[in-house]
Amino acid sequence: MGISKVAWQGEVLAVQPRIRLIRSFDQRNHAYPGFALLLRGRVGEEAEREFSVGIGPGAQAKHAFRVGDTVRGLAVPIADEHMESVELYKASALEVVSRAASSPAEGPPWRGVPPTLETYRDRGHRRLDPRTYQASCRSCIWGCRMPVVMIVDHWKPDVRECRFETFCYGPKSCSAYRAGPTRKVPGRNGTTWEEEEWVDEEATSHRGPDE
Repeated sequence: MGISKVAWQGEVLAVQPRIRLIRSFDQRNHAYPGFALLLRGRVGEEAEREFSVGIGPGAQAKHAFRVGDTVRGLAVPIADEHMESVELYKASALEVVSRAASSPAEGPPWRGVPPTLETYRDRGHRRLDPRTYQASCRSCIWGCRMPVVMIVDHWKPDVRECRFETFCYGPKSCSAYRAGPTRKVPGRNGTTWEEEEWVDEEATSHRGPDE
């Protein structure tokens, strides 16, 4: 028997890409399941609070959610908290109750309708200090908090570690941006690979400072 969906409604505080990162020592691959809505409102009969809902790319393309909209729908609790950055997913019956009263001010943080997932993939990202993300980038369309699965030994792919990492897809000239410390990836036999500055530089080398 399937898990029952729960009704929710809230004001959108952020719309960000929902992206998953798989690391295998110095190799990385991304999956792009959709978008994450951060909201303040109610889930079921609970008191008002912040919560997050994962939606598919088609739903975002149809409704063009942005900060300030009031939205409702149905969803189920995530099956694995290590694989998702949201609390609820498999959203359905989505409806815009009301639109934001005015257009968002120019960023940072940028709070308009986010671009497509293909745009994020093409732009590439830089690591973002988690404290900066929490303080300045949590509502920005260019911020992203990714669940990260690390395959420690490629000969034993079931041996994995999980964590969350924050990234920025925004303009390289953003005044709020802070990279934070480099990230270290565990490998077999106790080895470690450090993701140095050149990785981010290479991933965003096709963009100018204001792109």
